[in-house]
Amino acid sequence: MRHTTRIVLAAACCTAVIPLAIARSAPPQATLYRVTVLSSSGASANTIQDSGVLGGSYTLASGAKHAALWWFGQQLDLGTLGTGAGLSSAVQWPVKNFQGILAGISLTDALDPNQEGWSCSYFIPNPNFNVCLGFVWDPISRKMRPLPTLGGTNGFATGSNDLGQTVGWAETRVHDPSCVKPQVLQFKPVVWGPAPQEINALPLIDGDSSGAATALNDGGQIVGISGACGIAVGGVSAKHAVLWDNGVAIELVNPNKAPYWNTPMMINQRGDVVGFAGVPGDAAGDYTPPFLWTRAGGWVFLPMLSGDIAGAATSINERGQIVGYSNDANGDEHAWIRQDGKTLNLNDLVEPNSALTGPVALAFDIDDEGDIAAATLTGQALLLVPVEEAR
Repeated sequence: MRHTTRIVLAAACCTAVIPLAIARSAPPQATLYRVTVLSSSGASANTIQDSGVLGGSYTLASGAKHAALWWFGQQLDLGTLGTGAGLSSAVQWPVKNFQGILAGISLTDALDPNQEGWSCSYFIPNPNFNVCLGFVWDPISRKMRPLPTLGGTNGFATGSNDLGQTVGWAETRVHDPSCVKPQVLQFKPVVWGPAPQEINALPLIDGDSSGAATALNDGGQIVGISGACGIAVGGVSAKHAVLWDNGVAIELVNPNKAPYWNTPMMINQRGDVVGFAGVPGDAAGDYTPPFLWTRAGGWVFLPMLSGDIAGAATSINERGQIVGYSNDANGDEHAWIRQDGKTLNLNDLVEPNSALTGPVALAFDIDDEGDIAAATLTGQALLLVPVEEAR
């Protein structure tokens, strides 16, 4: 699923639901952004909520990575689901709700008997093959809550909505012959909640054995992938892009018919979907184009920046602004925003900032006010806030 995501909270904000943000007027055609460096410790800001809460991860001196939350310029370490000093965790996906709830992944103290590495190992270090589980963190308890699996070993959580539901994927006990080593167990797209230990598997596209849910909204819509077991991180596991509408699986058909890497990343409250897609003959996923799917317009491939050959649309807000990133043939990555029919390099729109140690390379999420959660390849977690119309 490619790269494929403001804190010591004040006492008052930790004992109450974080308030709703006030919507702004429509954005100008071109905007300048003021950059705030949230952390330079091997960090990444992967989600921003309309309440102003950002989530992501940062790297400790030990090399372990911890899930982090930023609010009003301060950072809170969310910890892990275990007690070991070397365990890692992360908020990896955009998580959309108004309550400051975050979802993510964390290693536990238990060891995986199958030594799969699981999907988590693509995002957080796991040298000892610890079990990885999805978690939910809320500002009331200020604790991670582990999420159950479907009887298997590992799980992965991506997003939570305002209805108390969280989505992701979880392993079953089934040894699936379509798995590619080191993956052993089949996994299914799941919805956790609203009850604390409730878990329900979502249906797959006919003929598929495994899948994952990546995002949800408050209207009963979830997006994700369906396919073979593979290595539990895209590829043939993403044979089909899927929209679950009130539990019914609807395939979002890639027009080029590639049987891999068809991965929705985000769905907004209107049901608009963005992500990245496979290309025929590119089983490795080196040339994935970003896409937008809407009920009215269907599937549309989004143009990348000039010279770039692969990319991903990572998030879309209620205004229809889309953010993502793409790379050129040298592997250099560029963060972009798409609005008013144009794809713009965010590095051309940011105010000078001497604290930046590299260009804005990865744009992961955008809230309804146009604020963007992003990162540099030099390990800086960033907040980009629109400040004025570009002249």
